[in-house]
Amino acid sequence: MGYFRELPDLLYQSPYSNRISSGAYISAKNIFRRMKIRDDLKNNFSVFNKYEIRDGERPDIVAKNLYGKSNLDWVVLITANIINVRDEWPLSSKELYDFTVSKYGIKEINKVKHYETTEVKNMNGAIILPKGKIVDENFKIRKPDIANEATTTINPVRGVTYYEYEVEENEKKRNIDVLRGQYLQEFIIDIKNEMIYKRSSQFVNDKLIKTENTRVTN
Repeated sequence: MGYFRELPDLLYQSPYSNRISSGAYISAKNIFRRMKIRDDLKNNFSVFNKYEIRDGERPDIVAKNLYGKSNLDWVVLITANIINVRDEWPLSSKELYDFTVSKYGIKEINKVKHYETTEVKNMNGAIILPKGKIVDENFKIRKPDIANEATTTINPVRGVTYYEYEVEENEKKRNIDVLRGQYLQEFIIDIKNEMIYKRSSQFVNDKLIKTENTRVTN
């Protein structure tokens, strides 16, 4: 991922047992220096487009489609506000099936996890019960009956299996915000500027700081 190439470095006291001396340092990427989108851009909806992630699409594929470079996958993730790809990016159909089996067991995935309401409208077409509310299996409501101007007791409930539940949760992850191409270079320049260190007691240069070595005493 090109993201890590953009992170600045830090010199950290060597944790290795074969270090040359107590004053030895190693160079590492400063993973605590997190990139984020500028607040004024984040709140400007004209900067983004809506994007629906297709089955099996990875961040690098989306970046290739949008910006022509797969190593700009980090731009896709940052603008979509995704930190943990494993949990926040939708799984492919096969990955989702395998995940569900491993989580619940092959014999359980088609059993009912919970019950949800189905949509109910009155005689004027207005919704009197929205769909998707978790209820008991025997949940009932009284609905006006147009034919005899009375009311009818109905059971507007459907069972949701464990597999259906995981599919629905996975689908919620498909719609993300992506940066419009015309703002890409400005965004990358802003991010690179944010990765520059300001002068401090740890400052070595714009892209490098040195942490305190607790093994060395004065």
